[in-house]
Amino acid sequence: AYVSNGGSNTVTVLDLVYLRQDRTLQVGQEPSGLAVNPRRNEVYVVNTQAGAQSGSVSVIDASANRVAATIPVHRLPYMIAVDPSGQRAYVPNSGSNTVSVLDLESRRQIAVAGTGEQPGIARVSPDNRTLVVTNRGSSSVSLFAIAPADAPASEPALRLRAAFPGCPGATDAVILPDSSKAFIACSAGHQVMAISLAAAPGSWAARQNPAQMTDHLLTLLDVGLTPVHLSMKPDGGEIFVSNFDSDSISEIATWTNEVGGTYTVVNKPVSGVVSRDNGDLWISNFGADSISLYSIDDGRVTASVHTGSQPDALAFSADEHLLLVADSRSGDVAVVRTQSKDGPALFTMLPAGSKPNAIVIKAINPKAK
Repeated sequence: AYVSNGGSNTVTVLDLVYLRQDRTLQVGQEPSGLAVNPRRNEVYVVNTQAGAQSGSVSVIDASANRVAATIPVHRLPYMIAVDPSGQRAYVPNSGSNTVSVLDLESRRQIAVAGTGEQPGIARVSPDNRTLVVTNRGSSSVSLFAIAPADAPASEPALRLRAAFPGCPGATDAVILPDSSKAFIACSAGHQVMAISLAAAPGSWAARQNPAQMTDHLLTLLDVGLTPVHLSMKPDGGEIFVSNFDSDSISEIATWTNEVGGTYTVVNKPVSGVVSRDNGDLWISNFGADSISLYSIDDGRVTASVHTGSQPDALAFSADEHLLLVADSRSGDVAVVRTQSKDGPALFTMLPAGSKPNAIVIKAINPKAK
């Protein structure tokens, strides 16, 4: 596991076999977002570097656990998205209202596209045709067409395809597994925006319904106050919204674009993750120093586990027997056993750095680069 520590300019590497800290890597200033490459043994950390200077992305060689390269981007980047092929990555630069396109093979920035104001999150559709960027400052969403890998050099890597206003404080976003819709959390209000993504020309969806040929707004869904995070079931059937200021989660049915209900949890839910079998939602309660287990089938919280102070980011181990929780205030990672005869329980606490804010899991592929 890799944990970015925004307050100590480091990434902590955790050994999940022996459950111990493996090493600490020095990266750039104020590391924030993390992403893994699905094809290469690499992990990427965004170095925000507040101020007039530009940020960067550190490339971590996950097989050797060392920083292999640093790629300059633009001002105030926070997050990074890697495409399904593992060839390109996209970094929104909130201080320059742009998104950087990175070639991960050559480890360099190859293009820059303009966005709305203060872009924060980028998501690549599973079919690798669309990049969704949320713009917190302009309360909007930008949709870009991604050039195919075999496109001529004259074709831009990103082309703005559509923009949608009316999402106050646009932050988190998810895209359905079939690449048909995107859902965006409007965190300065109490809504989630649903957008239909343009189908590929000549596809079955485009032939069945001409309206699917273009991107269009579907609806704005009322949820709780300050929706900050969206957790999607692996099958894409439902999305769970963490409503930070109403101590609740909202359940969205993605097929009908309807809110099925809003349910009270503990205190300041800030993040969530759904199990592979689509049955359990784990929620980090930022204000209660705990995580909650919400049974999706039963529609209720069934267990709670104490963690460190101000738990935030969550990540499963590969077999989902462990849940790792980054505790942003106490500077550690709570390791929770998800399956035992007495229910979920805290197994151990592992040290991290100051202000851990993201965590990812990377399985090493011995045949990859």
